[in-house]
Amino acid sequence: MVSAPVRVAPPVEAPARARRLPRWVAPVVGVVAVVVLYVAFRGKAVLPHDDDATLFHWLNDARDWVDANRNSSPIFLYVVNYIRLGAAGVYDAIQAVLVALGWPGLLGLAAGLGWLAGGWRIALVSFAGFAGVGVLGFWEASVETLALTLSSVVLSLLFGIPLGIWAGRSPRVRRIVTPVLDVMQIMPTFSYLSPMVLLFLIGPASATIATMIYAMPPAIRITAMAIERVSGVAVEASESLGATGWQTLGKVRLPLALNTIMLGVNQTIAAALSMVPLTALIAAPGLGEDLLRALARVNVGAALVPGVAIVLIAIVLDRMTRAAAQRREGGTRARAVRWGGFAVLTAAGLALLPVLAQDFPEQWEVQIVRPINDVVDWIEAHWYTFTGFLNDAVAYGLLNPLQDVLTSAPWWLVTAAVLVFAWRVSGMAAGLVATACLLCVAALQLWEHAMETLTLVLVASVITIAVGLALGVAAARSRWFAAGLRPLLDAAQTMPSFSYLLPAVALFGNGRFTAITASFIYAVPVVARLVEDGLRAVPGTVVEAARSAGSTDRQLLWKVQLPMARGSLLLAANQGIVMTLAMVVIGALVGAGALGYDVVAGFAQQEDYGKGLAAGVALVLLGVMLDRITQGANGRRSPHKKRNA
Repeated sequence: MVSAPVRVAPPVEAPARARRLPRWVAPVVGVVAVVVLYVAFRGKAVLPHDDDATLFHWLNDARDWVDANRNSSPIFLYVVNYIRLGAAGVYDAIQAVLVALGWPGLLGLAAGLGWLAGGWRIALVSFAGFAGVGVLGFWEASVETLALTLSSVVLSLLFGIPLGIWAGRSPRVRRIVTPVLDVMQIMPTFSYLSPMVLLFLIGPASATIATMIYAMPPAIRITAMAIERVSGVAVEASESLGATGWQTLGKVRLPLALNTIMLGVNQTIAAALSMVPLTALIAAPGLGEDLLRALARVNVGAALVPGVAIVLIAIVLDRMTRAAAQRREGGTRARAVRWGGFAVLTAAGLALLPVLAQDFPEQWEVQIVRPINDVVDWIEAHWYTFTGFLNDAVAYGLLNPLQDVLTSAPWWLVTAAVLVFAWRVSGMAAGLVATACLLCVAALQLWEHAMETLTLVLVASVITIAVGLALGVAAARSRWFAAGLRPLLDAAQTMPSFSYLLPAVALFGNGRFTAITASFIYAVPVVARLVEDGLRAVPGTVVEAARSAGSTDRQLLWKVQLPMARGSLLLAANQGIVMTLAMVVIGALVGAGALGYDVVAGFAQQEDYGKGLAAGVALVLLGVMLDRITQGANGRRSPHKKRNA
């Protein structure tokens, strides 16, 4: 029997794949279009700065109305004035206690708290740190700075921890609070001051409230995270035993979250110490006054000494709270030793108070201003060739050309370019937010100064991210390099932002490059650390697989580690840009100009208050724009993931 022949079906032709343009075509076309439009419309539709803008006069009139109705309007009589009096009362009470302790009592209390928090090492650091500010000759100013810091931290924790607990237990509250905290944390420090002066006048009260608002976000965020991460098993066990919600909170959630909450206290103190020196601009007492006077006279030695005093206070408070945040095991005897040491050291300090003078002995003070100025003079005389070349290279090679382009381009072209760039990098929402921010800056009539600030931020960010990326990659690939770099990063992250200006001024004098250098020193530790953490988080199995396939170190870095660490790299870029903006604005104190100078002028001259207030708002808008563009990029899928999807 012969079987029928098998029919073979004709081959099915696959549909022709539509040809797509290479990925680089659209960006290149966009850049060419922007260049052509810039050349065609250069110098047209620009928005030059005008000190007599109508909006500034309106804001001055609003301030005059507030001053005229401060003692008659119900809002001020029954709300604002009581808030100001309450903040002033907290500051006065803490300052009175610190002054009454005298220098022996305060040294004993600091050593005792150090012993209680971390044993004899932290006690020694605390004693030496506070003794150091006395030896530098700034005891009274340091006590005022400490009082301002503690009063702000107390109020921040008083409101921040309950709100953090609420946010940690309620997703709805967390969704409401998170955007507000995002904006608060990207606001440059200068932006907090103008509204405080309008509502609460100048002085310690407004400084306390401004610092409290600036320092509160870390307390809320970290407390919410700590409460949220408490083990659900422990909570369910408590509830199954019949505990009420408050009992579970007080006996389960808070004890288990206490160590993490202490880290929030640490970050709150660090944020407060960054802000407190700047409040000298609104007549707050303390070391900030000495710093501002010295910077105004370009006296590096006189500025460096109070800066060192602030750093010493920051180190003591940081080490003390970090040690307190670490969980320490121990029974009744260990607790007795800790509390006994605290009592003995504090009592010893108080016992010496009637014996020793109230003021820190002048004969113990060491004058180092002249030696520091001699070193600065030597640097200027011998390093001027290098520092001058570096300063001129950045100014003439990067700053001036970029600033000329941004200030001579039509405002609509800059806005459209930002819209397209943000849309492509971070999506439609980020593009619309960035566009709205730029339009609001134009409406504030500060376009030219905003472009000058944006120039400084872009140049400083490029330098910071490039160096931070190189340091982070080197630290991730070499444990020896990481071990040497880590103490430097820890020390740099402990210092208040104000102190970063001092080495920059010593090297380069006043000017825009000094602000860029200070922002680089301020932001590069965070960028390097995030890059290192991101690269180290790449799974070892993936690295081994790439090596077994024959990848070289360079191929492993560029084709495996960097793409897989994309989230950390974008976060590093985001943090680097936001921190650079914050520091560049402070650079107005050393001649950086732009929006930062407008804010400072608003404090110094009454007729410029409106311009300063508008400049503060413009800084917030620039911060939101830069944050949305860089943060949104982290939420988009990478091309690598898209290809695999």
